[in-house]
This record gives sequence, structure tokens and C-alpha cells, in this order.
Amino acid sequence: MDLIYGLLWLLTVLLEGIFGQGVYAPPTVRIVHSGLACNIEEERYSERVYTIREGETLELTCLVTGHPRPQIRWTKTAGSASDRFQDSSVFNETLRITNIQRHQGGRYYCKAENGLGSPAIKSIRVDVYYLDDPVVTVHQSIGEAKEQFYYERTVFLRCVANSNPPVRYSWRRGQEVLLQGSDKGVEIYEPFFTQGETKILKLKNLRPQDYANYSCIASVRSVCNIPDKMVSFKLSNKTASPSIKLLVDDPIVVNPGEAITLVCVTTGGEPTPTLTWVRSIGTLPEKTVLNGGTLTIPAIISDDAGTYSCIANNNVGNPAKKSINIIVRALKKGRFWITPDPYHKDDTIQIGREVKISCQVEAIPSEELTFSWFKNGRPLRSSERMVITQTDPDVSPGTTNLDIIDLKFTDFGTYTCVASLKGGGISDISIDVNISSSTAVGASDRVLGLKTGRSEFKFGLRKLVVPPNLTVPQEKSPLVTREGDTIELQCQVTGKPKPIILWTRADKEVAMPDGSMQMESYDGTLRIVNVSREMSGMYRCQTSQYNGFNVTPREALVQLIVQYPPAVEPPFLEIRQGQDRSVTMSCRVLRAYPIRVLTYEWRLGNKLLRMGQFDSQEYTEYTLKDLSNENYGIYNCNIINEAGAGRCSYLVTGKAYAPEFYYDTYNPVWQNRHRVYSYSLQWTQMNPDAVDRIVAYRLGIRQAGQQRWWEQEIKISGNIQKGELLTYNLTELIKPESYEVRLTPLTKFGEGDSTIRIIKYSAPVNPHLREFHCGFEDGNICLFTQDDTDNFDWTKQSTATRNTKYTPNTGPNADRTGSKEGYYMYIETSRPRLEGEKARLLSPVFSIAPKNPYGATNTAYCFSFFYHMYGQHIGVLNVYLRLKGQTTIENPLWSSSGNKGQHWNEAHVNIYPITSFQLIFEGIRGPGIEGDIAIDDVSISEGECTKQDLTTKNSVDGAGGILVHIWLFPAVVIISILNPRR
Repeated sequence: MDLIYGLLWLLTVLLEGIFGQGVYAPPTVRIVHSGLACNIEEERYSERVYTIREGETLELTCLVTGHPRPQIRWTKTAGSASDRFQDSSVFNETLRITNIQRHQGGRYYCKAENGLGSPAIKSIRVDVYYLDDPVVTVHQSIGEAKEQFYYERTVFLRCVANSNPPVRYSWRRGQEVLLQGSDKGVEIYEPFFTQGETKILKLKNLRPQDYANYSCIASVRSVCNIPDKMVSFKLSNKTASPSIKLLVDDPIVVNPGEAITLVCVTTGGEPTPTLTWVRSIGTLPEKTVLNGGTLTIPAIISDDAGTYSCIANNNVGNPAKKSINIIVRALKKGRFWITPDPYHKDDTIQIGREVKISCQVEAIPSEELTFSWFKNGRPLRSSERMVITQTDPDVSPGTTNLDIIDLKFTDFGTYTCVASLKGGGISDISIDVNISSSTAVGASDRVLGLKTGRSEFKFGLRKLVVPPNLTVPQEKSPLVTREGDTIELQCQVTGKPKPIILWTRADKEVAMPDGSMQMESYDGTLRIVNVSREMSGMYRCQTSQYNGFNVTPREALVQLIVQYPPAVEPPFLEIRQGQDRSVTMSCRVLRAYPIRVLTYEWRLGNKLLRMGQFDSQEYTEYTLKDLSNENYGIYNCNIINEAGAGRCSYLVTGKAYAPEFYYDTYNPVWQNRHRVYSYSLQWTQMNPDAVDRIVAYRLGIRQAGQQRWWEQEIKISGNIQKGELLTYNLTELIKPESYEVRLTPLTKFGEGDSTIRIIKYSAPVNPHLREFHCGFEDGNICLFTQDDTDNFDWTKQSTATRNTKYTPNTGPNADRTGSKEGYYMYIETSRPRLEGEKARLLSPVFSIAPKNPYGATNTAYCFSFFYHMYGQHIGVLNVYLRLKGQTTIENPLWSSSGNKGQHWNEAHVNIYPITSFQLIFEGIRGPGIEGDIAIDDVSISEGECTKQDLTTKNSVDGAGGILVHIWLFPAVVIISILNPRR
């Protein structure tokens, strides 16, 4: 039957080729699974719901057809429609997720496309089942203020468990099962707002018998073999919600580097509460040491500051929570600015006018910040001419001002602003401003140093007129640089003290090279590393008031011009052309800077073919008049400007394109003898008219893992048409070996590009049912499996491998075809088997075509098999039909018992499944050892059995009978397939 099956399939393919049907086809796709699901449900005709237990392995395979071979892509959407699409993709046929988690449930899409028609898309929804441990919480009536549970108090026990599917709850008091209405003092209900996720046990007016041990059992009814889970709670007259207190003051203010310890203790609660520490923002520092309710942070730093909370929970009432704020002292960012005569809005400092010196620092905590002013090292107090203010509503907090009214020469000296924290332990920040007899106001370069434990900012004031000024050196704008270089933009700033320079983009609202909208510079220089063409444009430099003069900002502009090499098209193009024909290549300039001088050169390898300069055109061409083997190669066109070169590359050859193997053949493997198989190798030719006519193919084949190729030529007559299916039959292949096949087109000028593929032997199994046949010849016995609930197993055997001590006068002496080497399945009834014991063999699950939404008709299938029941102690052979979703219901399909003689019998049965189904062979042992029952050649085909099948005498003796008549027609065909065909 296997040979006949293969020949009939091959005949169909041959007829398609004879009538010239092209095989270029748009993709189709379907999804199959590994079979590890708890359940598979049809959903809206073509989509399915695949249910799997959390922690198991999800394996989905996307089976596609179409030619050329479609590209496959897996994508996933999240579990709810409101979630965003997750573009996590897998670009192979099988999607495998080990240890799947609940958040990985959702709809998975398989998309296949090959450039023909619309992409094919199928989806399957994956539902991940799980059941977490339940949690019981206890609550009093609303408004109860007492901590303990007394008589005449109503108590609620609430049970919660996360699950999928929805969980069912049941309650026990001790060993007693509590049901609604079984106890007047007990109510069991599900509040509406919990949507069935919570089960509440209400104890009305507590009685002595209500003080007991309660158990909540959460169940999902063993779906996916998920066991029930239980949690217990002991309710007593001492049961109370938790209460805690902190043994530290709030807030805690510490210096950096110190260690702090927070202590939290319970003051009530039954059962004993558990204590945990959390941080309001982020997680606890990694260096944190926890010991019960004690939290220790060694060597604290500023980043450790924040709010820490101690939480006590015993599942009674609401958790208790106490919080404390940790503040880490810090002084940072000392800044100053000088305002010349703020009432006259002058830009200069003049004798007789007012001068304001301001300094500002950031302090934590701000309320501990204090300022002191000194003149020439001596404390300075506020007076009529020297006015000191600690806060200014016009500026940020942490600012102090010194107003010098009616500036005099006697005011010359060094003024120092010192910022400190009252708590101590933090270095002070001081800012010095010098006014000398030769100058009124100015500043030396900024110097940062440490002196007697203080951070110092020293500035000397030396010039009378000191407004800042910005200029750009003539040679520094515009600045011309090349892409990828490092460039420095310069603005020269004068005036003392020098203000900070702020750089921004002047011509567009885009970020600076570091990603920020503004960059600072202390010397007026902006350094840009790895310049790109997007950085071209105008840049603005502007003075800042901080560490300088608080006057109208000065600004200037710098233009940056970035040169970059030409961008060209095409960057790469392959040209295949017949020999002795001309080839024209073109290279076009898309953009370049500068564009005023562009040169080009055409090269073949290192050989210069032509060079020149662009005039007004945007492209250059090179023509190869006569293509031959000598001028195959890569042609490069380099278009050059001052910044570099852009390149167009052409691969020019007269070699034929590689063939494309055809993958859509249904079961292209068939077996014509027990140990060998044949394979119909099929392919189409990519762009057959691109080069010279293909006269032959060189076929190479080698066994997987071997080094040596066996080669032969396949002659081709006439021209190959686009989409034409070419076929060559590979014979004498050894089961179950894989082979590597290489195919190379040949023209009169030489070889084309080769294509390689692997072919593997596979049993003729099609779980997505159209036609199925199993002769039990393969190691996987066509995906049949043994039932775990029976007494013993079916055995695979052939006459050649049968034990020499087998029981005589029972069982077959050959397989169904009469072969001594062919295999079949049988039940061995020798000891220790007992009468009535069962062996059950399960078929794969067959997925039938989805229902027609416009009609109620169901597909019929013809189920047939051969059976052998010879021996005086033969028992019973039963066949059952199991439908998907009805794992506990098996429909009797066929049955036979007793001795049927030393020959094979055939059975035919029509089946009409409404959903995916499975077949079960059950062999029951008779009263003695001469009771072996065998089966072979199980077949299922779409459509009802013919009346002849149903009425024909169900017996075939060995390889004779009707088999002879079936052979007549394919025998004519086999002569024509000994040679290659197109």
C-alpha cells in the first residue's frame, strides 16, 4: 500500500506538470502544537485556544506552503486588548517557550510571506493556567475600634487566591465542611465587587464554638492537573490586628558616612505579626542590614535619604504602618554673582554707586543653613552702608546678599561669604571677592581649593569697568569640518570675573550634541566629538549671571559646516546577463557636501576603467559591451569630494541564478521496499530567462555527515519557463538516513549558482487530516502511543525479528503485505498476561477542517485497517472513537472476537466527527496463550468509504487479493518516471 500511495501521489504531480501549471504560489499557513496542552478549544471556526499549565514548555509550529519558500515570523499581543502590541519576534517555524509564565499568555500570530499576494496569518490564543497559594484575612465589622474580638462581634474571614481559570472556594471548621444554610451563625457569599475572586465567611455574633481552626480550600477543579491548595487560620478570643511603634524620632538628620539604625517593635497583634521595611521611592539600599524589625544602613550617603516605612501584618484587619524620614546633610553648588547698582541698571561698577554681591548654595536640610560675611578675615555685620540679607524673594532659597551702598575706596578688601550647616560635620563653603586699591570690581580665574576644612571659591576684583563681552574670532566662524572629526567652537569672553558660557542651537529647536538642550562652558569653548552632518548649523553662545555679573546677557553666533562624502545609489546591485550582450551600470549622487567638485572613477577590482568629473549631471554610467567570463566581477564606481567617497557596487556575471527547491509537495517520501525509500526532488528555476539557456543540472548527493559527493548530470531539453516545476526521482535511499542534495544549473558557458537542501525520511502522517496511512514501519509508529491506564502494551514486531520461542498456532506469519520483514502491532498473550486484561493503543489526534460557517454539513472520513485474529484462545478487538473535549467518553466504533483464521482481514468504517478526534485500538486477552491479535496498515481518508469497500468480503490472503488489480494502473506510469521530467 505504501508504494501504491506514493505512486498515486506522484501521478498527480506528473499530470500537473504535463498541463503546464506554474507552481509559484502565495503562502498559506496553519499552526500545530506539541500536544502538551491541557485542552484545545475551537474558537470562531479557524482560531483555537491552547491551554497550558504555568511552568510547562510551550511549543507551537507554523506549517506553511507557498513557493518560493515563505519567510515566517512569530509575534505576540498581550493578554488584554488594552495592552500595547509587543513586537517580540521569532523568525523560525517553531516557537518554543520553556517554563512559560502567566504574563506570557495571549494571542500568538504566525505570519508567512513570500512576495506573492497578501501575507498569510494565523493565530492561536495561549491561555496559561495557574493557582497561587490562597491567603486568609480576618476583619471586624466596620467601625469596630477595639483591638480584640469579643462576643457579639461580627467577624469576616476573606479568602483570596490568584488563579486562571477562576477559583472555587470551600470552607471547613476543623473537619466540618461549612455550607450556606448549614449553620445559622455562618454566611458564605461572594461580594459583587470582587467578581468572584474572593470568598467571604461571615461569622455573626461570635459564639464559643466559632473560636476554631478554619481552612479555606482553593480549587480550579484539577484543570491542567493543578491540585487544590489550602490555607488555615486559627480564630480565638485573643485574635487582634497588629500595632507597632518606632523607637526613633522623626525625622532623623545625619551626616554622610554615619551609620543609622531604625528599630520597629510590635505592641500588639495575634497571631504574631511579621515586620517588613519598605522605602517610599525605589528599593532599600543594597548595603541595608535587616534583623527582624531592625534596619541598619552603614555609611549612609545622600542617595539613601528618603522615607522608610515599617509594616506589620498578621492577616487580621489592616496592616499597621509607621514611617520615618531620613535626611542626609549636604552643602553643594556654591555660586555667586555681582549686580552693579541694581537701581540704575548699570553694566559697570562705579565709585559712589551701589554694588550687590550675592552668593547661593544648595543645602540639606535648608532650615539648618546659615551664612556669615567677612571683610579681610574679620566678621562683618549689617550696617547702614553694608546691608546683609539672608533671604531674597527675587532669587532662589539659600541665597545671601551683601549690599555695599555708596562704594568708597575704603571699601576695598576681600569679602568672604561662608555657608555652613548648624549641625556641623559638613565642610563649609566660602566665596572670596577682592576689591583692591587699584581696582573697583573684577575677578581672577576661578580657583577651587581646601583651606582649614572649607571649600573655597576665590575671585579677585581688579578693573573699574567690568561688563562681560563676547566675540567670535574671525577665523572661527564659519567653521568647516568633516563628518567624524572632533571640532571646537570658540567664543572669546572678556570681563572679570569670567561668566559661565551657555551654548544652544540658534537655527532650530533641537538638542545639543550631548542630548541636552543647553551645554555649559567655563572657557568659552564647545568641544564636539564625532561630528555628524545633522550638527551643521548656527550655535549661540551666551553669558550666564552665575559666577559672573548679573547684567544683560551677551551673546554671539558661530556657524558650523560639516562636510560629508557623497551618498549614492545603488549601494549594491547584482546584474546577470547572457554572454556577448552589453551591460550598462549607473551610479547616481543623492546628496553630498561640498557638491561643487565631484569626481568619479570606475574600477574592476584594482583596475581603473574610467575616471572624470561631474558637470551638471547627477549620475555617471559605464557600459560593458560584450559580457564574457573574463569580465565577470565586482564593478565599483567611487564618487569623490573633499570629505571622502561614496561607492556604487555591481556584481556582474553571466552565471545562471540558483534554483529554488519546491517544499510544498505533500508527503514527497514514499517507500517501495522495507529498507529503502524514494524521494521526488522538485524545483523551479529563478529567472530562467536572465542568462543563457540552461542545458542541464549537476546533481550532487551525499549522506548526512559524509564527505564524498556522488554527482550526475540531468539533461534539459528546450527552454525552462518561469514557475515551471522540474522533477527528478531519487531512489535507493536508505531508511531513516538524511541526505544533502546540491543542484547546480549548467549553461554552455559554465556553472551557475548552487542550491543545497536536506531531505529526510518521514512517515506518511498528516495530523491535519486529509489522508493518513500507517504501516508501523517507523520507529515512532506514526505517532501512535500506549495508553497509561491499561494492563499491558501493544508490541511492534515483524516475522524476521520474532522470538524463536514464540507461541505456535497463533498470530500472523507475515505482515499484511506478506513480507517477512514488514512490521505490525500485536498483543502478546503469553504469561504473565491474564484473561480479560487489556492493551490499548492510541492514535495521534487528528485535526479536521473547520466547520463551514454557511452550512451545517460535517466532513465524513473512511477509516480502514487490517486485523489478524488466529488462535483458539482469541479474545476481543475493539475500536473506539474519542472526540476532543470528551476525554472520558469513548464511542464504540467496531468490534470483533474469536478465531478468524490464519489470514489478514480488512475492516472499513465510516466516521463523522464534528471536531478533532482520536482512535483507540483495544485488545482484550482471551482464556489462553493462543490468543495473539495483530493490526496493520491503518488508513483514514477524507470522504465516505465506497459501497464496494463496505460490502466486499473483509479478507485478503497475504499479498494477493485485490492488491493485484490496484497495481495495474500505476505500473504504466512508473516507466515514465525513471527519467527526469519537466
